Amino acid sequence: MNDSSWRAPSQTGYRGPTDRAPFQGAGAAGPAYDAQDAPQTRPMPIVPDVPAQGGDQDDDPGAARPGGPFFRDETQNPEPMPHASQPAPAPQKKTAGRDLGAAIGVGIGLGVVIVASLFIVKAVFVGVIAVAVVVGLWELTKRLQERKDIKAPLVPLAVGGAAMIVAGYVRGAEGAWVAMALTALAVLVWRMTEPPEGYLKDVTAGLFAAFYVPFLATFVALMLTAQDGPQRVLTFLVLTVVSDTGAYAVGWRFGRHKLAPRISPGKTREGLIGAVLFAMAAGALCMQYLIDGGSWWQGILLGLAVAASATLGDLGESMIKRDLGIKDMGTLLPGHGGIMDRLDSLLPTAPVVWLLLVLFVGSG
Repeated sequence: MNDSSWRAPSQTGYRGPTDRAPFQGAGAAGPAYDAQDAPQTRPMPIVPDVPAQGGDQDDDPGAARPGGPFFRDETQNPEPMPHASQPAPAPQKKTAGRDLGAAIGVGIGLGVVIVASLFIVKAVFVGVIAVAVVVGLWELTKRLQERKDIKAPLVPLAVGGAAMIVAGYVRGAEGAWVAMALTALAVLVWRMTEPPEGYLKDVTAGLFAAFYVPFLATFVALMLTAQDGPQRVLTFLVLTVVSDTGAYAVGWRFGRHKLAPRISPGKTREGLIGAVLFAMAAGALCMQYLIDGGSWWQGILLGLAVAASATLGDLGESMIKRDLGIKDMGTLLPGHGGIMDRLDSLLPTAPVVWLLLVLFVGSG
């Protein structure tokens, strides 16, 4: 019961016993009411003011937040105030928020497939990239239609996206740009077969999807064309994974200050520092021992750039998912979500790594 239930007596209602006036309702000659003969009442207990949620919270725990209950790290379930005679509940341990065993198993499986295809036959790895792009486009367009009623044409996006990857590997950057332009044209024409209502938002989303997924992924194929292409791609993958792992490990253990609470409440500044340190260390090792002509100091700069681009890419997809009101883009990968949930940090990092490697050691 809160203090509001203990109200002052109403001005028009019953005032309680008093010894200043005769008993109301008795005649003029009736006996006077003696307060000493009335049963004594217990004094009203003094209830201290206790905040409902504790601390210095400024926001309403029940207020709606972007994304709602789809985000596990945003759902607030305030615990009831413990009774005075009961001990306070023990603090709960931090949890990863996902099936960690499934996530590790799926990650190892993906790593085996990627490394095997990368070092056995380059063309097979190009096919792996193309399949990942097509699945990612399917997830993205499906979520856009479900949540925002935006119908980005999937067929020209999937065909053009796979063509971008192949063209980038076979014909280089020029081939990728030509494939991108043709894909954009195909999206504009394909959508003309539908009613004109919503044409602008549909083709805009289609052009965004074409750039965001297949075009950025083309830079992985461009890295692969170098003589030491497999080593360059492996460096790109290792640095991105190490950056994400460092951010998770340090943020989970030491994270106290939010990095971007309105976009991704789970990310912390301490986690960003962990991502930078881990990626710089991995970059120094990879550039020194994997890349022909590379040096450790170049790896430090490369790791710093990867940590920044991977974090921004992760925040960028979090912004998209928050706008759509979903937690994951898909459910294809147990413990990870969908393909797009794994590509979020890889896609914007690919052009950064490709460019820095070209500047440091040439195009190969």
